[in-house]
Amino acid sequence: MLGARGGWQALRRSVSLPQARRAVRLRVREALGARKPAGEVKVQGWVRSVRSQKEVLFLHVNDGSSLEHLQVVADPSLENRDLTFGSAVEVQGELVRSPHRKQNVELKAKSIRVVGPCDTLSFPLKTKERHPLEYVRQFPHLRCRSNTLGSLLRIRSEATAAIHSFFQDNGYVHIHTPIITSNDCEGAGELFHIETSNEKRESAEKAHFFSVPTFLTVSGQLHLEVMAGAFTHVFTFGPTFRAENSQSRRHLAEFYMVEAELSFTESLQDIMQVMEDLFKTATSTVLSKCPRDVELFHKYVAPAQKDRLEQMLKNKFVIISYNEAVEILKQASQTFTFKPEWGCDLQRDHEKYLVKHCGEVPVFVINYPYDLKPFYMRDNEDGPQRTVAAVDLLVPGIGELCGGSLREERLPFLESRLQRLGLADAYQWYLDLRKFGSVPHGGFGMGFERYLQCILGVDNIKDVIPFPRFSHSCLL
Repeated sequence: MLGARGGWQALRRSVSLPQARRAVRLRVREALGARKPAGEVKVQGWVRSVRSQKEVLFLHVNDGSSLEHLQVVADPSLENRDLTFGSAVEVQGELVRSPHRKQNVELKAKSIRVVGPCDTLSFPLKTKERHPLEYVRQFPHLRCRSNTLGSLLRIRSEATAAIHSFFQDNGYVHIHTPIITSNDCEGAGELFHIETSNEKRESAEKAHFFSVPTFLTVSGQLHLEVMAGAFTHVFTFGPTFRAENSQSRRHLAEFYMVEAELSFTESLQDIMQVMEDLFKTATSTVLSKCPRDVELFHKYVAPAQKDRLEQMLKNKFVIISYNEAVEILKQASQTFTFKPEWGCDLQRDHEKYLVKHCGEVPVFVINYPYDLKPFYMRDNEDGPQRTVAAVDLLVPGIGELCGGSLREERLPFLESRLQRLGLADAYQWYLDLRKFGSVPHGGFGMGFERYLQCILGVDNIKDVIPFPRFSHSCLL
């Protein structure tokens, strides 16, 4: 008996018994991209539409990997009351060639499992409705399930990757600059002050958690300048914060900045060339990687944006000085809210006019008045109308997209300005950078949300970020 059992076990080991074939899991994007029918597959996602006929059940399923949905064809016996718009499902079946011209394949379902039902009566998104951006903004926890926000978030993801690739392909080192800082880079005073919950209750005389006042960063520039003393090309890409008490369509309290710093550069032209190359390279990548998602915005949100964007990509960016900009504005037949005067900052209607005047292509405005800009910008030493080597990039529909400058690398100049501002003690470390192997350098920052607005034509900045934070609003 024992020998017989041992012989059977040996036989099992020597002969491979047939096993049930497991279904291959596919993303919707992978399934739609299949050039020929496949065997048993499994797709998981959310139902975008249900259509039941006498002899066949049709579903459209999407998992966020694509704007297009995968059509599922099933026997009506697989229908159940939980199979509704918005429900989460797992469909198993065979990927077959579709008889319809608009799609290569469809999924012939053998089984449909409702993983999570959806109460369609209370669900704020409705099937076959194109909800306005203002409407879905009320539901930050659900709006990512709309077609428009789904496309936006895929574009945002690809744009992030494209920006990283641009810098890495050009030899830049990525630096994680801190979110908590003791520096006010812009000097604007619109800072979020950090304190612990205990500090708020305790006496003001007690020490800060960090022993010094700290804030949420408004820019990673000063920390990048530190790193530019060891790596000639550096960049950062992360969240920045401004306590600006505004609910306008142009402002957020939390937003993302792309910032770069270049050592051994003595020309604003070098900085401007990187700005232009970054814009054109990243945008071309997004257009090639997300054509259908971008098309949704250019077709339904901003119909004129496609042609406008093509103009931006094919034309060289224009360069004008601040002096020239003021003269153009003074000669304009248009009446501005703020009268253009030398020594005053350019307002948004000024910026939009300048872009229009230059042919609706991006415009670099260079050499701003000395007193308009922060302490770290390089003095041009150019006579009575003193200017600094600063540059702003203005783009159609948005106004300012990027801001940059050559940095003041000369110790006496920087020391003198910091002393006049009463900041010499606070920025002693910054002066040290000029004492130990200082080199001419410069850099710039680009607002990522404004960039997305620019390429897509989205009017409100709150609609290009997953969870907008602004004055009197921090949902979730």
